[in-house]
Amino acid sequence: MKKNIIAAFIGTALIASSLTGCGSTASAAKSTESASTSSEAQGAAASSEAASSEAASSEVASSEVASSEAAGEYDFTADPIDLKIGVVGSLYEDLWKNAVDTLKGEGINLEIVQFSDYVTPNNALANGEIDLNAFQHQIYLKSEIDQYGYDLTNIGNTFIIPLNLYSEKIKSVDELKDGDTIAVPNDPTNEGRALKVLSAAGIITLKDNDNFNPTLDDIESYKVNVKIEELAANTIPSTLPDVTAAIVNGNYALDFGLKTDEAVYKDSVLDQEEYWNLIAAKTADLSDARLVAAYEKVVKAFQSEATEKVFNDDFGGYFIKAGWDQDRLADFK
Repeated sequence: MKKNIIAAFIGTALIASSLTGCGSTASAAKSTESASTSSEAQGAAASSEAASSEAASSEVASSEVASSEAAGEYDFTADPIDLKIGVVGSLYEDLWKNAVDTLKGEGINLEIVQFSDYVTPNNALANGEIDLNAFQHQIYLKSEIDQYGYDLTNIGNTFIIPLNLYSEKIKSVDELKDGDTIAVPNDPTNEGRALKVLSAAGIITLKDNDNFNPTLDDIESYKVNVKIEELAANTIPSTLPDVTAAIVNGNYALDFGLKTDEAVYKDSVLDQEEYWNLIAAKTADLSDARLVAAYEKVVKAFQSEATEKVFNDDFGGYFIKAGWDQDRLADFK
């Protein structure tokens, strides 16, 4: 009997122990599952947070780029731009070389386009064949706008160059005599400036009126009875053997090999802003912020110490910087 009681007690204990073991295993499994679920949730949360952070960073970067572009700070090295600028005369290749090289490093490919006369470059600019031009002074641009209705704007000043009197036949204006011929440019603005030079040289006297841009009709008297012959500016250097003297535009004088110290009379009318040369653009293009940013870089690249060094070292100071302190693009930024 006692043995039976002991056996029953042991069996009951084993069953209880077995049930307790099952309960512990289930509890452990639930704990493991709970831990696994918690870990996955934390991982998902971390991934979500990382994705949100990355999206936020991307949004900030995009916002910074947008703000930078809105402020006109375009990175043309990342998004290059090609521009064409029209000039008249081979010397401009030298004058613009440093600027072209500088701009290339900034992602702006500036191509120099040569023209052989003063009439074509503004027409080409107005028609969109080129993006900019740099060959004329302010009063010439105004006359072209008045005559042809071009919608062009001065975006930066460059220099002023003298309009000297040259001759192969005389050494001084005092040698001029009745019947001698003096050639002057036949375009209205350069002719007006040429007449001012002849007046300053004492060859003619101009009427005392308010005509900033005088014509032959504004000549009041002659020191000697010279004949003034109006010719296309680009042809004048080649006519020097045929005339007594001639007023030659600076770029053509340089192209023809004429030196300032060879001039019979040197231009002294250099402080009038209307005769400062400039860079012109289509006014319509100045509503494009990206183009304005590119044009500003073009202006600044030219208005540099390197360019002024070319003026002095390569051309003996023949070119004089003018108006570089003016921000002609201020109203378009």
